[in-house]
Amino acid sequence: MSALSTFHPESNVAVIGASGGIGQALVELLATDPRVASLQAFCRSPESLNRGRAKIGRVDVTDESSISAAAEATAASGPVDLVIVASGILHREPDIQPEKSLRELDPQNLMTAFSINAIGPAMVAKHFLPHMRRDHKTVFAAMSARVGSISDNRLGGWASYRSSKAALNMLLKTISIEHARQYPRSVIAGLHPGTVATNLSSPFTRRVPEGRLFTPAMSAEYLLRVINALEPADSGGLFAWNGERIEF
Repeated sequence: MSALSTFHPESNVAVIGASGGIGQALVELLATDPRVASLQAFCRSPESLNRGRAKIGRVDVTDESSISAAAEATAASGPVDLVIVASGILHREPDIQPEKSLRELDPQNLMTAFSINAIGPAMVAKHFLPHMRRDHKTVFAAMSARVGSISDNRLGGWASYRSSKAALNMLLKTISIEHARQYPRSVIAGLHPGTVATNLSSPFTRRVPEGRLFTPAMSAEYLLRVINALEPADSGGLFAWNGERIEF
């Protein structure tokens, strides 16, 4: 049974950030889906990926030329039906950690967060969206986060991560308006994957309630369900792993 029942029966799919926990899990699920005719998996270190059915390529979301090349390679297999951007940064040893106070704000870390979490997905959209299929539902989805919601921010902290994800949400909303003018059956959306046991979130999972810390495989399955249920009227929105719409 296909997780992409609302998509074209011979879908051309690309996953950006395929070496991360969620990205790898998405590639593994999509590789077994009968409606996926062509699967492209891109990351900064493609040699780390298990090829399987996927075509492997290199993308660094801070390198626009690599994104452009990946879009052309994907389009060589036909119109594109689904693009998932699963890349992102929350922390990086030893220099980047989520800020606990204003005193910890560092301009370089802010720029790094915006470059990877907001500008990177926007550049992926710039180069992939012109190749999307016109005569059927398509989806461009990027990993956002609930903490990127301005109205939901009640604790403060994590300024770089929160603000870069908020910027991503605005970029996706803006892109969705323009894209719909020529691709009315398209959906552009941000996704909140929940708290997932990956390298990105592992230092920050001690207080996660029982049953709410997902494995990458669980999160990937939930996200594909959400993607499959999205409709053009949802374009520009931010959606949680359970399909709940999150207000900006």
